Amino acid sequence: MAAIQVREGSHADIPAIRTILNEIIRIGGTTAYQVELTEAEAAAHFLTGQDVVLCHVALDEAGAVAGFQALQRHAGLPPDVADIATFARRTPRRPGIGAALFSETHRAAAGLGWAQINATIRADNDGGLAYYAKMGFRRHAVARGVPLRDGTPVDRVSMRFDLGA
Repeated sequence: MAAIQVREGSHADIPAIRTILNEIIRIGGTTAYQVELTEAEAAAHFLTGQDVVLCHVALDEAGAVAGFQALQRHAGLPPDVADIATFARRTPRRPGIGAALFSETHRAAAGLGWAQINATIRADNDGGLAYYAKMGFRRHAVARGVPLRDGTPVDRVSMRFDLGA
């Protein structure tokens, strides 16, 4: 299998970013996003919004976007801690997308002077928790019973990655 190419996201990637995220939202159970995004909303969340730090996309062998990862500023975090969001295409799956994305995001975030990266994951998202643990994130805090749109309480686990380590 060929190496996964990772590059900065661009406006041309927004339709693919939106498609990947909206498919995950429709499947349910793994993301805090519960309402599908328009292209404009996807662009604002992951590429052009004032809180966006960076966005990377991973490409499959055919050059199609197979996943993306964004860092954002978040008012609830210290000013030297960026928040991360990672999404990989469900079909067809391509192993290694998350690791390839984080390798580039880690390098870029360190170069920009961030001290840590925060990931907040739904406690019922076993795959997301395992992914961030595998990347070296450590549990930092738990927000208990954060309600979903339908009122169902789900804990949120915050994990941190120290860029100085």
